Amino acid sequence: MHRRRRTALLLTAAIAAAAPLLTACGNDAHPGAAAVVGGERITVSQLENRVNEVRAAQREAVPDEAQYEQAIARTGSLTRDTLHGMVLDRVLEHAAQDAGVTVTNREVQRMRAGLEEQAGGAEALERAWLQQYGIPPQRLDENLRLQLQAQKLAEKLGTDTRRSEFWKALSEAGEELDVDVNPRYGSWDVEKSSRVDAKTPWVRDVTSAGTQQPA
Repeated sequence: MHRRRRTALLLTAAIAAAAPLLTACGNDAHPGAAAVVGGERITVSQLENRVNEVRAAQREAVPDEAQYEQAIARTGSLTRDTLHGMVLDRVLEHAAQDAGVTVTNREVQRMRAGLEEQAGGAEALERAWLQQYGIPPQRLDENLRLQLQAQKLAEKLGTDTRRSEFWKALSEAGEELDVDVNPRYGSWDVEKSSRVDAKTPWVRDVTSAGTQQPA
């Protein structure tokens, strides 16, 4: 597998595991916000829109009702995972800016072209990113830009995105931004690097009640 694609996959898959380094238990000081990062709100409405983008893409990709329900069941934690991804995006952007890392549109398109060739075309790549990482087609370029930012940041730090030095830099960026996550979307046990879902409803969850979360 091409090195760039392998690194991109590792970074995307690591988002959920890395989030405990970036988030903290929130409070009700910011009603209507799913999270606050650097003093800027990620509103519940913004989060719902992002989740709806994924669900709409899944609906289009899987027209069969039974298969669609299976796809929903496999992504039962989509709302929380989407929020944590949105937070991580902002933290990564902050860390990259501090390090003087930039990514051009040409670099993004070059990476996408390479991935499309390996996947068997644009539609195949979009389908793979949607199925494996919950990234809808309209967010693919945005996601690839983040992958490149992460790679360049890791290179500047003299490491790679799998190493603790890279995630430590993101953790420090998260502390600088004073990340505050709505407890409706769970709290974090940093030592265990796992999410502890909160039981107190702060805002309405977008996912269907009772949807089974993947193991």
